[in-house]
Amino acid sequence: MTAAVGPRRRALRPAGLGSLCHRLCFRCFLAVFLVVAFAASVPASGSGKVVTSLPGFDGPLPFHLETGYVEVDKDNDAELFYYFVGSESGGAAAPFLLWLTGGDRCSVFSGLAYEIALAGPIRFVLEPYNGTLPRLRYNQNSWTKVSHILFVDSPVGAGFSFSREPKGYDVGDISSSLRLHDFLIKWFNDHPEFLANPFYIGGDSYAGKLVPFLAQIISEGIKAGRTLPNLKGYLVGNPGTGEIIDFSSRVPYAHGVGIISDQLYETILGHCQGLDYINPSNALCAQALNTFNNLISEVQNAHILLDNCVYACPAPNIYSKTDGADGRRILREENGTGKLNHPPARPPFGCITYGYYLSYFWANDRRTREALGIKKGTKNEWVRCHDKDLPYTGDLGSVIKYHRNLTSRGYRALVYSGDHDLIVPHLGTQAWVRSLNFSIVDDWRAWHLGGQSAGFTISYSNNMTFATIKDGGHTAPEYEPERCFAMFRRWILNRPL
Repeated sequence: MTAAVGPRRRALRPAGLGSLCHRLCFRCFLAVFLVVAFAASVPASGSGKVVTSLPGFDGPLPFHLETGYVEVDKDNDAELFYYFVGSESGGAAAPFLLWLTGGDRCSVFSGLAYEIALAGPIRFVLEPYNGTLPRLRYNQNSWTKVSHILFVDSPVGAGFSFSREPKGYDVGDISSSLRLHDFLIKWFNDHPEFLANPFYIGGDSYAGKLVPFLAQIISEGIKAGRTLPNLKGYLVGNPGTGEIIDFSSRVPYAHGVGIISDQLYETILGHCQGLDYINPSNALCAQALNTFNNLISEVQNAHILLDNCVYACPAPNIYSKTDGADGRRILREENGTGKLNHPPARPPFGCITYGYYLSYFWANDRRTREALGIKKGTKNEWVRCHDKDLPYTGDLGSVIKYHRNLTSRGYRALVYSGDHDLIVPHLGTQAWVRSLNFSIVDDWRAWHLGGQSAGFTISYSNNMTFATIKDGGHTAPEYEPERCFAMFRRWILNRPL
C-alpha cells in the first residue's frame, strides 16, 4: 500500500491534541518495556550490504554506506530498512547518531538527502526534471563529517520498510518505539564495534516526541545492566511534545510577526484559553481560530518569509496527463520501474520542495533499488511520506516528563528551533524547556558563525541546551544547513555553541 506526501505542516497532527487524554502511566510502560526487552534478546539480524556507488552519483561514493533490513515483528514478517553512513573524518570512535524523521511515515531518506543540515552526505542536483534519472552530488555540510549516522525508515511502512502481513502496519507511538528498541539491539549485535561509541538519538518535528521516549527506554535498560548502546544524550529539532503549546504558541508567534491583528489575538486569548485548538468547544473560539487558520494559510508555515509552494502529494487522478483545475501537472513518466502510480505534483522550479519531487523518480528507479538492496516484492512504490493511508495511533501523550527524567540523570540534550517556523514555533519550545525549572548556567546570548550571529542560545544545569537557528524553518537544517552543521558539530563534540 502506498500513498504520497501532504504538506509538512500536517506532520504534527496525526497524534493530535486528543492524545493528551491518553497519558502513559510510566509504571505500566516500564512493565511492558521489561517484557519487550527480554523478548528482544535474540540472535543478530544478519549483515547489511555495503554500497559503493549510487545511480545518479558520478564515480564511487567518497564515504562508507551500508544498507539493510532488520526484522522487528516475526509474526507479521515486518522489517525496518536502514542506511548507515560511517563518519568521514571522526574515526572509528566518533559519536554515533540514530536519526528519525517526523511526519506521517516519512522516509528517513529525507534526512539522508535533504533534511538534517542535509545531514547525509548526498544531495540532489536541483535542475528541472526531464524524464531522466535525477543526479546526486556530494554534500560538504554533512553531519557525517563528525558522526556515524544510522538512518532508519520507521515505523513499518515508511520508506522501504515493510510488513508482509497488513496487521504489521498497525502501530502507534509506543509500539513503533519498542520496535526501534528491538531494531537497535539486533543492529548492534551485528555491529558490536560501535557499542562503546558515544550514542545519541536525534529527530525532528513529530519524531521529536519519539526521541526522548526511546532514550528513556534505553536508559532504563542501561540502568538494569543490559548490553545496549552507550547512550550519552539526544537532540530534537522543531519538536512536537504532545502538549497543547505545540499549537497554541502559533497564535502569539503569528501576532508577533504581523500575520494576525491585535483584535484577533486578543479574541483568541480571551475565548480559547485552555481549549483544544484543533477541535474547540467554544463557538467564539472556533470562529476566531477559523479566521486565524485562514490568515496563516496565506504564508508558508514551514518558513514564513518564503512563498507558498506545491508539495509533493497524492495525485487526485492517477490517469490524468494534463494540468488539473488546481494547477497540478500529473506525470506518468517512464522510469526504471515503469509508471508511477502516485506521481507527485510538480512544484515550480526553485521551490525548496523541488528536491522532494525529484526523490520520487530517483527512489523508484530500478537501478536505485538494485544498488540499495531493496527486497523484491516488498514495496510497489516508494513515497516520501504517507497521508493517513496506514493506521497509526498517537498514544504517547506528553513527553515533557521524559525530557525531565533523562536530563536529571545526566544525559545531554540539544533542543533547537528555526526562528521562522510557524508549524512548531520557537516560543512554545522555549516555554516547555523553561517549565522544566532548571537553573541557567549560560544565559541567553548569540552564537556565531563567520563573525555573525547564527541564532541565540541558553543552557541549563540539567545539561540541556536550547538554540534558535537564524532564518531557519521547519525543519531548520533544510533552510540553513551551514548554520545547523556548525551547531551540531560543536554540540556533539562537547564544545560551546
